[in-house]
Amino acid sequence: MIFIPAALRNTAIYGVKAMPGKFLPLQNVKTWLHQKSNANNCVPTSEPLKEKDLKDVQDFIDNTKKLFILTGAGLSTESGIPDWHNSTKTDRGTYSPDFFKNSVQGWADWMRFQSHEPNDVHKALSHWKKRGKIEWLATQNFDGLHLLACSENVTELYGSLLRAKCMSCKVVTERIDLLKRFIELNPNFSLDTQDENPVLSEDEMKFTIPECEKCEGSLKPDILFKGDKVETSVKKFLMEHVKKADGILILGTSLKYFPSSRCTKDAFKWKPIAIVNNGPTEADHLATLKIKANLGELLPKLIV
Repeated sequence: MIFIPAALRNTAIYGVKAMPGKFLPLQNVKTWLHQKSNANNCVPTSEPLKEKDLKDVQDFIDNTKKLFILTGAGLSTESGIPDWHNSTKTDRGTYSPDFFKNSVQGWADWMRFQSHEPNDVHKALSHWKKRGKIEWLATQNFDGLHLLACSENVTELYGSLLRAKCMSCKVVTERIDLLKRFIELNPNFSLDTQDENPVLSEDEMKFTIPECEKCEGSLKPDILFKGDKVETSVKKFLMEHVKKADGILILGTSLKYFPSSRCTKDAFKWKPIAIVNNGPTEADHLATLKIKANLGELLPKLIV
C-alpha cells in the first residue's frame, strides 16, 4: 500500500495501491451473468487522429516532468461504459440509495457493471505511473477501472462501484466479497442480454440480496448520489498535488461538474493545461493545448 497520512486514510477517496489478486476473476462474473461485450457501441465517432495532434500532445508530455491527470467518462467508453451522467439514469429513473434497498433490479445493474475491463488507455496511464510521470490521478469515474489496471495514487472523486457500503453502520464491503455472496445466494441466476439497461423478467426478480454482515442493514454502492457532495478535505488534498505537478492533463471530460471545473480554473493560475476530449469543455479557453480525439486512439501511441 502507498503511505497515506493518518488524517487521510479514507482510501476510498484518497487513493490506494491496486492489488489485482484480490479481485474476483472477471471471466467468472461474465460466465455467471452470461455477459457479452458491446464496448464499440459506446465509443463516440471521431475524425482520424492527426499526426500534428499526436506530436503536440507528445511535446506537452515531454516538456512536463510530473503530471496531474484528471479523467472522465471519455476514458471508459471503450470499455463498454456509456457517458457516466447518462449511465446513472435509466427508464427506471435516477439511481438513489433507496433504489438499492431490497431492489433486485438495482443490484442486477450493479453486477452487470462488474464485467467491464480496463482498456488500453487505463493500461497506458498505469504504465505512466510506474515510469514516474504521474504526480497524482483524479477521476470522475466510479467504475474502478483505474485500480483494476493497477494504477496507484488514484482519487475516485465520486466513489467506486468496486465497493458497497452499509446504509446503517457504514461498513464497506469490497466487491470480491460481495460478489461471492451474490453467487452463493443465487447460483442459478443468469442475465443473458446485451442491453445496458434491461428490465428483469419475473423469474429473474426471484433473487436474494445480501445484507450487511455486521448489522444486517441494507447495502448500496459506495458512490456519491444526487445531492451528495465531494468533501472539502478531498478538494484541498488534490490541490496540493496540483501544486506539486508541472502540468495538468485532462482526459475525456467536459469539466461541467464541480469540483473538476473549479480545480481546473484554479490550477490555471499556476500550471500549463492540456485537454484531450471528443467535444468542447468548460476550460478550453484556459488550455495551453486542446485536442479533439478519441483517447483509445491517442494515448497508447504516446511515449513516456
